[in-house]
Amino acid sequence: MSEQGVIGGLRDRLASFRTRLRLFFVLIVIVPMIAVTLIVFRLIAESENGQADARVAARQETAISLYYDARGDADRLAARIGRDPGLARAIRADDKAAIQRATDRLLTATRAKRIALSRDGAAAGVLSDAGSRNATFPATRTLVAGRSPVAELQVSTQDAAAYAATVRRTTGLETIVERGGATIASTIPRAGNPELPRHTGTRTIDGEDYRVAAFDAPGFLGEHLRVAVLEPRARTAADIRRGRLVAGLILLGFFLLALVAAIVVSRSLDRQIADFLAAARRLAAGDFSARVKTRGRDQFAQLGEEFNKMSDQLDSRLGELRQERLRLELSLRRIGETFASNLDRDGLLEIVVRTAVDAVGASGGRALMQDQGDAHGERRPVAAIGLDTRPMSAAGEAERRVLAVGEPSFADLEGGHALAHPLRAGPAAGPDADAIAGLICVWRTDRAFSHRERELFHYLAGQAAVSVENVGLHETVERQASTDELTGLSNRRRFTETMAAEVERTKRFGGELGLVLLDIDDFKAVNDTYGHQQGDLVLKEVAKVLRASSREIDEPARYGGEELAVVLPGTNLDGAHQLAERVREGIEALALPIIGDEASEPLRVTASFGAAALPACADDVRGLIAAADEALYQAKRAGKNRTVSAS
Repeated sequence: MSEQGVIGGLRDRLASFRTRLRLFFVLIVIVPMIAVTLIVFRLIAESENGQADARVAARQETAISLYYDARGDADRLAARIGRDPGLARAIRADDKAAIQRATDRLLTATRAKRIALSRDGAAAGVLSDAGSRNATFPATRTLVAGRSPVAELQVSTQDAAAYAATVRRTTGLETIVERGGATIASTIPRAGNPELPRHTGTRTIDGEDYRVAAFDAPGFLGEHLRVAVLEPRARTAADIRRGRLVAGLILLGFFLLALVAAIVVSRSLDRQIADFLAAARRLAAGDFSARVKTRGRDQFAQLGEEFNKMSDQLDSRLGELRQERLRLELSLRRIGETFASNLDRDGLLEIVVRTAVDAVGASGGRALMQDQGDAHGERRPVAAIGLDTRPMSAAGEAERRVLAVGEPSFADLEGGHALAHPLRAGPAAGPDADAIAGLICVWRTDRAFSHRERELFHYLAGQAAVSVENVGLHETVERQASTDELTGLSNRRRFTETMAAEVERTKRFGGELGLVLLDIDDFKAVNDTYGHQQGDLVLKEVAKVLRASSREIDEPARYGGEELAVVLPGTNLDGAHQLAERVREGIEALALPIIGDEASEPLRVTASFGAAALPACADDVRGLIAAADEALYQAKRAGKNRTVSAS
């Protein structure tokens, strides 16, 4: 057969619908399936490795918790040993032999695994050392004679082998304890002295690969311990193989199903498939106006009609999805704006308490907080839920521990279970930033809280603490931005804003607005004669009188220098004059000590006042201030220490 005949035959075969459908099947199903299989296998491997890392990290937390338990047990025993009279006499006598005898006696009489005394906590200054060299996690106490430290006492109640066995039994993972690079305990036979990582990594031990998570701990006499939990990587490899096998079977089933479907379709379709293919391609490209030409009333015609209906529905649904997406974006923006502007501390704690109760399955909870700015005040409830279910003993004990030590705590007493977390004052409190401003507590009676529930609660409470600190910072910044630092009154900016708002409100809704300006008489002479510190004292005391004479709705402010002002909503000219007189008499009654010369006669000061009101004296902000200022000037010219009302 000629070359042209071969090419023509090949062309004819490729022009066959069945051949093209098979090629289409290869390109559309087989190739993507191979790619999907590779991706799925890789994702399975990454997922199993990630789960293994998380599992080892969680077991490491358990090992650390057991370490702290051992340290706590040793610390309680160390406190008892440190009070032993015989040991104290031997140390005061500086008799090493007697110290060693006392140490040996205490080792025998207690459940200590090792007891060591030294001058400085290092091997060079050892006074005595008794017990197993493989004892671990010592508690350290400084022994004091009079007010001077005389020795460092280290006590351990657990040896490395017992700790490793406990961790192995609790976590199901292998455990190695090293001291100075040498293994002192291991649950792996023939472990040798592997170089453990500082945190996480992989190691080959006795011919087997392990996933390792390690942490450091102090040992006796300046030594350092490294503890590692190890999981065989073969376990992860088995999980990966199992996952890949399941995924492979599913993909194989899909492939077979697709193959059968392709064979059935390739044998049943005829010329109308071209229209469907063209319409499908347009539909895949996002053109939902694609239509299939229908001929007659056979099954292909019915399929074409349904295809056209589907295109219409998809087009309609796509429009709806665009609208839904737009609404969702707007909702998310509103939620974000709500969160950003939500600076209500009590409302925030209400949400946190409810969230914490729901998250850990508690029956109730509450939040206690001090009033903002009152670092030493009583903590009051600001949010609560399920108070009638509160177990008094457990909840009270958990809250007491938090307030006593400032750390998260839990209590299980008399059938009740409670968790509590501190809320600190934060940077807004200045020197009292670390003070306990409040706490969050949740409780239940049916069962104790699990380790995971404790971690989740403390995480939520920790986030709440950060949010509360942010609220405090915002309130502090807002207060500083509108308050005069020396007098504690509103500053000039706050005064201007209040005046503008009150004048606008008065003009819109009717009513009256009073304004009083006051100037301390001969203030420059006070500064020149007694110094600026004396002048500052005068300003502070005058401000106190002004604040004490003002109502809650009034706005006393430092207008500038020695000039003060007070905005009086709902007050006419006569009322403003009466307030000015009360303040004037209060200032006149002041007797201020002379700084640095308390034996001298107290300093007396007076002030002059100008009163004005809207609309009696002016019809806008500038006119009202000018009227009060002119009245103040007249009071100065008339002899000072008096009040003049604007005409």
